[in-house]
Amino acid sequence: MTTKIPSKDKIYQDALAYLEEHSSNASVKKVFTNGCFDLLHAGHVDYLEKAAAQGDVFIVGLNSDASVQRLKGPERPIISWSMRARMLAALSCVDAVIKFEEDTPLELIKCIKPDVLIKGGDYKPSEIVGADFVLNLGGKVNTIDFVYTISTSQIIDKLKKS
Repeated sequence: MTTKIPSKDKIYQDALAYLEEHSSNASVKKVFTNGCFDLLHAGHVDYLEKAAAQGDVFIVGLNSDASVQRLKGPERPIISWSMRARMLAALSCVDAVIKFEEDTPLELIKCIKPDVLIKGGDYKPSEIVGADFVLNLGGKVNTIDFVYTISTSQIIDKLKKS
């Protein structure tokens, strides 16, 4: 029996490539989140499913390998961008995965112009990059509380101890 490999048609190297394929439709409610998503775990999946449920099209901005390294240190990411993107794209709740090279997704947010910007419950709305931009467009900024007490850093620490 052959396992079907998820299509790569949901993975984009940049916002312009995504926008070229998806013309703006005012009736479609776009939801956006971003992150490193290194070592995808149940907490990520729960968060992503809840974020996707807040609109019609769910877009995930994914930090490039260089961006993750600048944010998390020289030993990260554990998983390369192409593999992290492939795992996210395989989730039925994710409609598009878009790479960004910067330390923050602000330029990507400005290109996508999401109707809803989502981050984890560990963020205050005032700390969310792009919040002012989305609110000024008439959009919403929401946070999602974490259900699972797990993080990529915890997983890495546990592996180092074993």
